[in-house]
Amino acid sequence: MELIHTEVQRYFQYVTLSHRWGAGEPLLRDVEGQKLYIMPAIGGLAKLQGFCAVACGRGYLWAWSDTCCIDKNSSAEVQETIGSMFTWYQQSALTIVYLSDVPDTGSLGSSEWFSRGWTLQELLAPRTILFYTQNWSLYKNLTSANHKEDATVLAEVARGTGIEPLFLHYFSPGVDNARSRLQWASSRLTTRPEDIAYSLFGIFNVHLPVLYGESAEHALGRLLTEIVSQSGDVSVLDWVGETSPFHSCFP
Repeated sequence: MELIHTEVQRYFQYVTLSHRWGAGEPLLRDVEGQKLYIMPAIGGLAKLQGFCAVACGRGYLWAWSDTCCIDKNSSAEVQETIGSMFTWYQQSALTIVYLSDVPDTGSLGSSEWFSRGWTLQELLAPRTILFYTQNWSLYKNLTSANHKEDATVLAEVARGTGIEPLFLHYFSPGVDNARSRLQWASSRLTTRPEDIAYSLFGIFNVHLPVLYGESAEHALGRLLTEIVSQSGDVSVLDWVGETSPFHSCFP
């Protein structure tokens, strides 16, 4: 019975993709029912094909990308996805981080991937990560099975993000150290304004409605209210410096 359980578990292991969205990303309707590898290798399709090829080459049968594995026309599915995405990355057998703007001789810190809001949880949640450069080569040709266990990569990521290696190597979602977690996200950007808050739901393990159109200020206010309510830590409101557009996010 244990052998059967092990084999079934191995069969259903999956790989997740973390990347910077670009022009021409394929959506669910573009790939549903299609044979991916005979589709034109252009734009986001080329990236998706490269991701699937790497996942398959590493022996995995299942791969998940946020571009085409979510029905973005369904508000219910979007709500469920945002509430579950941290767990999906955390439970993946491997997360492949594709750095489309880093050449083979480049450095991690130069990538725009490190400045985006959603990629913060995609860095923290997975237990196993491999960084790939724009030509789908392993970063610096490092052959370790997990770049989170490579001291050189870990130090480089820590310098670029300000996140201590301990949290990079093992991260537990929740409202502990809330101030530090907000600091990690403070300089990151999102395309949709409200995502500045929604991208942190998984990191803080909070479950709130997703209400696109509510404004970034309102979304962040709801998040901070929930953090303070759960933790009792009002220091998350104690910031100094230039006036923030979010200074009035509380009701």
